Amino acid sequence: MTRRVRSAQRGTWFPLLLLGALTLGGILVGRFTFKVEAVSCPAGDAAASSGCTLITQGSPVYWTLGLALAYAATAFFYIRRSRNRGVGTPVRPYILTGIALVGLVAATTFWSIRQGMVQPGDTVDLWGLHLDPASGVTMFLERLTGPAAAVGLPLLVLSWVERSRALLLLTVVYLAIELVPLTDGWAGIPVTSPWSALPRFGVPGLLLLLGALGFGLAELPGKRTRS
Repeated sequence: MTRRVRSAQRGTWFPLLLLGALTLGGILVGRFTFKVEAVSCPAGDAAASSGCTLITQGSPVYWTLGLALAYAATAFFYIRRSRNRGVGTPVRPYILTGIALVGLVAATTFWSIRQGMVQPGDTVDLWGLHLDPASGVTMFLERLTGPAAAVGLPLLVLSWVERSRALLLLTVVYLAIELVPLTDGWAGIPVTSPWSALPRFGVPGLLLLLGALGFGLAELPGKRTRS
């Protein structure tokens, strides 16, 4: 009976579908926000004679608004599903964790924007902490304060409330991809290309969509009844 109730409560495919689509959408956002501009080179830079360029890409508004809407839609989906099936829903910890972390990540992102672009030789200002940009700890924190926190950590909570080992495994793989990113240029797309965001968002996005497909097939009415 406990397994049947948990099976009726689950809807893992839906948040994975939304998050996967949102992640893949980041490719198009990166393409259309790609910008290259000439900037003055810092003193003593070897490239000063040929000039320096600054590449910017992405939109924090897209991720903040998109993730907030995704968590709101997930809450609506689980509540409606629980009412239709006459069972409770354990999704509240997942939604609250997701919204809290989205707010934290958004605040950190806008704080970084407010501080301006880090110049060569300067430190990174992270909430008053002045960190070495070349440090491994700094790079790890920059990767952590992104999709790893806003998507991966809430998925860990969801795997706990749904008692799903499969989702836990999927989330661990997702976090590994986000926290230990693939080397730039491995897909043959240089960082100077407008499509440079394709491998960065394509791999985790496809992972989430494949997870949504797998959980969706596992939650079909026939399979759920047999379980």
